[in-house]
Amino acid sequence: MTLDYLLFDHSEGDDDTSLFEALATVGPEREAAVRAEIETVMGWAARRFRGRRGPVEEGGDWDADLDERQEGPALRSFHLSITGSAAFAEAFIAEFGGAVN
Repeated sequence: MTLDYLLFDHSEGDDDTSLFEALATVGPEREAAVRAEIETVMGWAARRFRGRRGPVEEGGDWDADLDERQEGPALRSFHLSITGSAAFAEAFIAEFGGAVN
């Protein structure tokens, strides 16, 4: 799946967990498009790993955090962090690999 605004940096932890982080800063005319991409990613994770959201260290397969901030009068930043198990990371990269560094 192609993403235009969310480009994820990927890092792996010592405990077979992965972290995917994306930052998008846009003007008001692009906010809806960024929100749609966030919903696409989160919806995919919720469907693909149904009932398995929660911290990996507590037995979950994935968890996410979204931070939105107003950056001055005309820009809004979206920071999406997703942590996941090895199985989640493999599936995430298969689905969104073009948007993962």
